[in-house]
Amino acid sequence: MKHVDIYTDGSSRGNPGRGGYGVLLRFVSADGNVYDRELSQGFANTTNNRMELLGVIEALEALKSPCEVTVYTDSQYVVNAFSQRWIESWAKRGWKTADRRPVKNIDLWQRLLAAMKDHEVDYVWVKGHAGNPENERCDALATGAADGDDLIDDTGYVCP
Repeated sequence: MKHVDIYTDGSSRGNPGRGGYGVLLRFVSADGNVYDRELSQGFANTTNNRMELLGVIEALEALKSPCEVTVYTDSQYVVNAFSQRWIESWAKRGWKTADRRPVKNIDLWQRLLAAMKDHEVDYVWVKGHAGNPENERCDALATGAADGDDLIDDTGYVCP
């Protein structure tokens, strides 16, 4: 099984507001060649957490075969959902939080679980804006997408 490193970041101006995600997928072949692919997209109205999730989803959905994946993200929201097993608890409670409120971004959490299905995925938290070159690149992609002209609708976002 191939190993792919995925670096992601999300951005939102105003939160909610204009937003975007940035992704760097990195595969190192057996002969040592490094292959990078970047993805990004901007949205007219969304939240930071939605963009953090969507970056991971889009990266996993871009993989063409089952892979071992390490996702590097500065989103504790994403990492803790798995490391602290929030997502398992939410699913067992019918997508409700511990205080019985609906889980936010359920559409994206369910899409993320589906995107993970064929892969072995580990999540690693990295400190944002701390000089990590891949995280900095993803931040530039995400903010560039949020500030760009090619914005689309986040159809799953519901204004509070």
